[in-house]
Amino acid sequence: EEQKDDNNSTECSEQGIMDLKFTSSRKYISISVPSKSQTMSPHIKSVDDIVVLGMNLSKFNKLTQFFICVSGVFMFYLIYGYLQELIFSVEGFKPFGWYLTLVQFGFYSIFGLIELQLIQDKRRRIPGKTYMIIAFLTVGTMGLSNTSLGYLNYPTQVIFKCCKLIPVMIGGVFIQGKRYNIADVSAALCMSLGLIWFTLADSTVAPNFNLTGVVLISLALCADAVIGNVQEKAMKLHNGSNSEMVLYSYSIGFVYILFGLTCTSGLSPAVTFCSKHPIQTYGYAFLFSLTGYFGISFVLALIKIFGALLAVTVTTGRKAMTIVLSFLFFAKPFTFQYVWSGLLVVLGIFLNVYSKNMDKIKLPSLHALWKKSVEERKTRTLSQTV
Repeated sequence: EEQKDDNNSTECSEQGIMDLKFTSSRKYISISVPSKSQTMSPHIKSVDDIVVLGMNLSKFNKLTQFFICVSGVFMFYLIYGYLQELIFSVEGFKPFGWYLTLVQFGFYSIFGLIELQLIQDKRRRIPGKTYMIIAFLTVGTMGLSNTSLGYLNYPTQVIFKCCKLIPVMIGGVFIQGKRYNIADVSAALCMSLGLIWFTLADSTVAPNFNLTGVVLISLALCADAVIGNVQEKAMKLHNGSNSEMVLYSYSIGFVYILFGLTCTSGLSPAVTFCSKHPIQTYGYAFLFSLTGYFGISFVLALIKIFGALLAVTVTTGRKAMTIVLSFLFFAKPFTFQYVWSGLLVVLGIFLNVYSKNMDKIKLPSLHALWKKSVEERKTRTLSQTV
């Protein structure tokens, strides 16, 4: 028997299996070593988790994730829009839009660094070259947008930004090779046409039109249309986190703007002006940046979970709400053209939601509706005859 046990232990050692004896029973533990390509770091589990402001959205279903992200976008960006308009209402501040963007990028970088320290996975996943491109586009969209407020009134500027649905779709086709159905195209057209109609109504009621502002906001629109697709592609390809995206893109953008303001001698006058009005400039800018940072975190989560097009649709709806609140707070005249344009925007939002849930929402065809109406007519005629 001892010789038998020796033979068994020799066989087990040759096969690389541990043989443990507990009383009279025998247990075998098989240990498999993963290949080099399968080896992962201990904290790789958190890569697929979508964490926004310390809240793990991966624990919820898709519908709950959508409502949380939409609520965050609307709540924080409505405050963001109000503070932005409030800052530019300070007399003499309008020429310093780029300096406001510099301060905003500085606060965003600090917030991103703090948030990155609070999560487990701190390493950078997206390449530096990609971040340099994203930072350049971010500087373009936010810097030009802030600067355009020195030439356009706030509702007109917001309406122009809302028209980026079509450029986003074009960018999705050329950058990511996406294909959109007729419902997506119709949604983009309805929302863009409705918001353009909104702009025409605003220009007749409270015109404040400047060609320089139009050029600036148009360039910001082009950059904004591209950045959503680039961010979506980078985050999905490299599994980058929201805090990483914010930290590196805005910190690099901060360097870009600082270099530009230094070269154009635009830094000194802005610092002098803001030092005379610290609460109306730096105080509002801090709250403005904080709400914007919270809002962009939810936008990035929307992009990562649902894609750039749906994220743009949500932010476009938020901008329409911002315009309504702007009219309420600043007591602007009302015209029914706002109602019809708003209904067109709502139709665009419905078409976009329908395109994302075509398998769950079955709309009847025109033939089915016609057949149903004919049958109802026959039934009514028959009942009247009887």
